[in-house]
Amino acid sequence: MALPPLLVVTDRHGADRPLPDTVRAAVAGGARFLWLRDRDLDREVRRNLSRDLVAILAPVGGRLVVGGDVELAAEIGAQGVHLPGSAGSDGIRAARTTLGAAALIGVSAHTVAEIAAAETAGADYATLSPIFPTASKPGYGPALGVAALRAAAHGLPVFALGGIDADNARACREAGATGVAIMGGVMRGSDPQGATARILAGLT
Repeated sequence: MALPPLLVVTDRHGADRPLPDTVRAAVAGGARFLWLRDRDLDREVRRNLSRDLVAILAPVGGRLVVGGDVELAAEIGAQGVHLPGSAGSDGIRAARTTLGAAALIGVSAHTVAEIAAAETAGADYATLSPIFPTASKPGYGPALGVAALRAAAHGLPVFALGGIDADNARACREAGATGVAIMGGVMRGSDPQGATARILAGLT
């Protein structure tokens, strides 16, 4: 099954409203692929939040990947897990063993070499960041630019991450990215539904 072109990354600190409300609005705007980040939550709170997000996505056939917690993904019936780059090839293989062949296993990458290693280990997709300067992690290395996407996007599906908005999303796709991953542009705005719809319109 093809991956949706937009991966929405959660950040409950981005707005005053509850995170499930933001996700409902994003889903109403067309989002079908969600990465639950928010790793600072108490485990029980994160478990309950994960279940809420699965329930929001289920009616539209959406998919949830849980950031960095393979056991939680398995427990709440998420569609997969998104691993940090530090998980390495062994972490990817272990996640596959736990979650099974049908699960989505993503990984965060910051170089073309890391994407190649993730593909070899059996990941289903990777995020590559930062493509553009980003307000959320201003000190997280220099922006890679769309040239990195051209170099990376030859096998494993790659989502551009970092500084992506409705204006530059299309350039990422044209450079070979499967899609884009966006946090602030959806999570922090006053109109998550409209922001999601505008981003998706820019990708097609």
